Amino acid sequence: MNPQAPVYVRAEDDAWLTVVYYHFRAWRGRRPFWAGLFTLLGGFPIAYFPYADLRLGNVSLAMATTGGAGALIIGVLLITLGLALWFQQTIRVFAGVASILLALVSLPVSNLGGFGMGFILSLVGGALALSWAPGEPVDEEEPADRQPAVVALGKTDATPGLDVPGPRETETAHASETTAHADGGRNSAG
Repeated sequence: MNPQAPVYVRAEDDAWLTVVYYHFRAWRGRRPFWAGLFTLLGGFPIAYFPYADLRLGNVSLAMATTGGAGALIIGVLLITLGLALWFQQTIRVFAGVASILLALVSLPVSNLGGFGMGFILSLVGGALALSWAPGEPVDEEEPADRQPAVVALGKTDATPGLDVPGPRETETAHASETTAHADGGRNSAG
């Protein structure tokens, strides 16, 4: 959620569905919601497909494998990590790494990670959990009507007075004349 977005203030004539939507939107904005949702949804096909059987008339197609217990454990862990991302934002790095690792382990254990669906969803959820960062609140001290000043610089005014660092010394006081420190710090092969 954008920390600079306007805050919803309930009016008296708002419908209850509008109020619920805005409360959910505010709740969703303070946590890695999409990371938790993708991780949660990735756990279902991983846990489901090893136990599923498909009936086509009199023909029964069973997907049960010997790794069914492992697939169930991986699926339940991914569902738990998805819920934990929603309710415990502080463990987002752990949950992101764990969901990526569990998705990778699900490839050989659970019918190619739930036929690729659970694998992809869990990888995306883990990556989103790792990349999510909480928003910073806006300082209330700044007046909202103040606009930033725009300064037009000409071509000659663009770089006066900038402190550009010069070249560094090639040797330091503690460096010796070895191949690692000679010639400005560059390594040589001989």
